[in-house]
Amino acid sequence: MPALVVAGAQWGDEGKGKLVDHLARQAHVVARYQGGHNAGHTVVINDEKFVLHLIPSGVLHEGKLCVIGNGVVIDPACLIEEMDGLINRGVKIGENLLISENAHLIMPYHMALESASESSMGKKAIGTTGRGIGLAYMDKMARTGIRMLDILDPKLFRERLRPALDNANRLLDALYGAPAFELEEVFEKYTGFAERLKKHIGNAGFVLNKALREGRNVLIEGAQGTLLDIDHGTYPYVTSSNASAGGACTGLGIGPTMIDAAMGVVKAYTTRVGNGPFPTELEDELGECLREKGGEYGATTGRPRRCGWLDIVALDHAVRVNGLSGFALTKLDILDGLDTIKVCTAYRLDGVTTREFPPDAATLERCQPVYEELKGWKDSTSGIKKLSDLPVNARKYIEWIEQRLGIGADMISTGQRRDELIIVKENFR
Repeated sequence: MPALVVAGAQWGDEGKGKLVDHLARQAHVVARYQGGHNAGHTVVINDEKFVLHLIPSGVLHEGKLCVIGNGVVIDPACLIEEMDGLINRGVKIGENLLISENAHLIMPYHMALESASESSMGKKAIGTTGRGIGLAYMDKMARTGIRMLDILDPKLFRERLRPALDNANRLLDALYGAPAFELEEVFEKYTGFAERLKKHIGNAGFVLNKALREGRNVLIEGAQGTLLDIDHGTYPYVTSSNASAGGACTGLGIGPTMIDAAMGVVKAYTTRVGNGPFPTELEDELGECLREKGGEYGATTGRPRRCGWLDIVALDHAVRVNGLSGFALTKLDILDGLDTIKVCTAYRLDGVTTREFPPDAATLERCQPVYEELKGWKDSTSGIKKLSDLPVNARKYIEWIEQRLGIGADMISTGQRRDELIIVKENFR
């Protein structure tokens, strides 16, 4: 299986980093296809925690080529900070990091405009991290964005920066009364970034296609999750890119026939960060218990995550949108000790029962969950590495999910650590 996509099947924060870290052992290349540095992939190795924001999780395995695709928007200051942080902790990057020359840059005016816009919207705010990611994607689509290859040529960079900066300054002044940015200051700062990063910038699509033609294992990782996808998520409370598996093609420059399978990462319950509808949310003591026990705070922002029961309607949607061939179940151990576990199997919408995930946030807001109760388990699942060693009701819970989704569980995570994992099926030969 030369190419495998790993995508979040919920609202992100499903634990993709740990799964990608495991799969990277058998991969030659690990590539990230969308999103920005608001993503946080956490890997725990020998009680040492690594939180990655832009660099693929494969960087923790020496000798793997890590690719940041053209579909990612990059704040170069944050990328360099992440690189230096890893190097200082003994992680070797060297020549094993390739950044697509077509990846767009997050500029300082993107951050300023996004933060000002969110503040002005009050209760109607999307709930972004204010890191300029959405505005960078806006400029990309408006064809006024600045790419990695642009900053490698000072003359071209200045020509592209001037009109973009003039436009941003007009908006900052007219809409928000915010201070303007000076062209020379931004120019010098970003040409400095170019000097540091230039040896890593190249034609990522060409390299990936060559690896695939040679039969090398390519592991493709997404950020966020399907329900935050700009086209298939709970719009407008979504991210600004295609987080679902289809984004891997446009975000890396490879054709759909080059991808062999897509694995969804599913948390054993559901969480979401920021605003937007969440039918199975638990706004009670149990929801707080899941948050504390599961450490449900953003790896990048520290924001508390909203917690709730597993939602099969939403997961069915993710299976269809991504064409999932299997799934990895994470944080099973957080459900240890519960007498019963509820799972949403349908919605009640205006008095009618439906199993169809609605296309818009306003409709989803009106949906009430229809639950089925399953028996919980008292014995600990923490650290278990064999499926047969799981408590009977924990195995039944996994089997129930498999039956409802129509796909099998390839891996089951039973703890934070790298080795706390049950391997049901190896995805790479």
